[in-house]
Amino acid sequence: MTSYAGAGVDIAAGERAVELMKASVKRTDRPETRGGLGGFAGLFALDLAKYPQPILASSTDGVGTKLVIAQALDRHDTIGIDLVAMVVDDLVVVGAEPLFLTDYIATGKVVPEKIAAIVSGVAEGCVQAGCALVGGETAEHPGVMAVDDYDISGTGVGVVNADAVLGPERVQAGDVLIALGSSGLHSNGYSLVRHTLLETAGLRLDATPDVLGGRTLGDELLIPTRIYARDCLALAAECDARAFAHITGGGLAGNLVRMLPPGLEAVVDRATWEPQAVFELIRAAGNVPRAELEVAFNLGVGMVAIVPADRAEDSLALLAGRGVPAWSLGELRSVSNGPHTAADSTSGGVSLTANYAGIGATWR
Repeated sequence: MTSYAGAGVDIAAGERAVELMKASVKRTDRPETRGGLGGFAGLFALDLAKYPQPILASSTDGVGTKLVIAQALDRHDTIGIDLVAMVVDDLVVVGAEPLFLTDYIATGKVVPEKIAAIVSGVAEGCVQAGCALVGGETAEHPGVMAVDDYDISGTGVGVVNADAVLGPERVQAGDVLIALGSSGLHSNGYSLVRHTLLETAGLRLDATPDVLGGRTLGDELLIPTRIYARDCLALAAECDARAFAHITGGGLAGNLVRMLPPGLEAVVDRATWEPQAVFELIRAAGNVPRAELEVAFNLGVGMVAIVPADRAEDSLALLAGRGVPAWSLGELRSVSNGPHTAADSTSGGVSLTANYAGIGATWR
């Protein structure tokens, strides 16, 4: 007699996974959270005293092929932080406070301890972002996905008052760009990472390239994405930040241009920072042109804040106090006859001038 378990779906394992993750999920509770884990829907009471003119913001994302590295190393407790970062740091760009998140995990076989480890990372990310994890779904796909494979995605909801929405409409000539440093690769460009480092160069994940200072390649590639949500909200509240750009796929130029109104360009000085060594490792391993690196990776800048010039020093001091590496990246200026074209690179009103510090002659 055929059973569901015989077809490859173990409901008991799924129930055990829920039990194992309950403590992690409980850590993310906010005062507005209603109900508990295991219901059909997550409940959240919107605080209308804090947000009398609420506009809800929503974002959904995944982690991409960084998952392949976690699966190869059988290390699953940080990939959820990446997921939360990719979702909430898109919400905060418009000034929205992340309120709650739901996750989705699809796997070839439910191993309760592995699912619990993944969700523990999601919960840790939610704690860092200040949002609640109000629910999720784990789906077992036997015969469709390999036993050890899984994919994850998440959807977050945030809120901002109607008169506090951030974006290009607030940006002005003379504003200053403040870079918030990345923790490394974050969660973009891993198809290129795997092609250059693992396939072309033949490096093992337990290799310790000299440029990584003794850290294994696997450790470097699994560094969690930095979560900027609370830092950006503080900049908006205390330093009058006008807009943010989350630097993900498309790189610095491709994401900054999304925050620019007509008639303005962002002038970024590459010499103000030195990208982490892993980016040079990728360039050298695959002979990757600079233009490709700039499109695929954040190159050390995970978020950019646009602030009034007279609040730039306050912004840097605030971020330093919060332990976020930050520096003045450039400025915004008016253009009367279309975007300025820098000698070496420009993209849609974003001029990238000078050269990166400490990158090497092949970049120049």
